[in-house]
Amino acid sequence: MGQAQTYPATALIVEDDAMQREMLCLLLEESGYLVIQCESAEAAELVLDKNAGALCLMLTDVQLAGRMNGVELAHVAKDRNPKLDVVVTSGRPLMQPLPDGAKFWAKPWAPLDVLREAEIAQLN
Repeated sequence: MGQAQTYPATALIVEDDAMQREMLCLLLEESGYLVIQCESAEAAELVLDKNAGALCLMLTDVQLAGRMNGVELAHVAKDRNPKLDVVVTSGRPLMQPLPDGAKFWAKPWAPLDVLREAEIAQLN
């Protein structure tokens, strides 16, 4: 009998700042994650339409390229996959309510916070 094949955990990073996006992706890839990256909520919504059930973590900034912001994206993500671990981050106070179960991180946050959240997401 063959062993069950395991797939790497998958994270969606949505950040319009290329340097922050690359740092997050590298951090998660070094932790064994498969990472999908987008700079706009509209691009991320397309990923969610096709892969929401395969994702275990989504990190998004509030301010993004495009018309939709990260809070609106968090609602879309939780609608598509209620079990998805969603973290919304911003350097400003949050002005819109998050969906149930989503977390808000004020910037700056530490890379260790991301690693800790990635570990939690894999357990859910």
